[in-house]
Amino acid sequence: MSDRDPIDRSGLAPRFWETKSLSKMSAPEWEALCDGCGKCCLNKIEDEDSGEVALTRVACRLFDDASCRCGQYETRHSFVPECIVLSPKTIEQHAYWLPRTCAYRLLWEGRGLYDWHPLISGRADSVHEAGVSVRGMTVPEFEVDDDDWEDHIIDEPH
Repeated sequence: MSDRDPIDRSGLAPRFWETKSLSKMSAPEWEALCDGCGKCCLNKIEDEDSGEVALTRVACRLFDDASCRCGQYETRHSFVPECIVLSPKTIEQHAYWLPRTCAYRLLWEGRGLYDWHPLISGRADSVHEAGVSVRGMTVPEFEVDDDDWEDHIIDEPH
């Protein structure tokens, strides 16, 4: 795999996430927080009683398992209208279902980034090398009936 980062992280202030709140980040800074793990693109099951969220290996139909990225990121809402747009305004509402290792969730909870995060390592593939991503472990949602998602629950890679 190539270590070419699909996110332009150039020109950002060093360690900006330590001095800037999520609500004050520019659009490029916000996008740069994505570590490329792909876990947000997995279908999840939420227990109605406990509120616990379980990841499945059933990925959104637009997910590219090799790159761990959305195959149609800019136009994804044309194909998947229910795809959630995470932003400083929506993070409080959606943080509970974000992966435990997600930079957005970590910073929202007042925690720091892991050393494998591309902003720290300087390399896009460090998330995969650390075993945090879902690269190579997903199945497209069109191959699994909704009623069978429970058969595909996984422990979150971390």
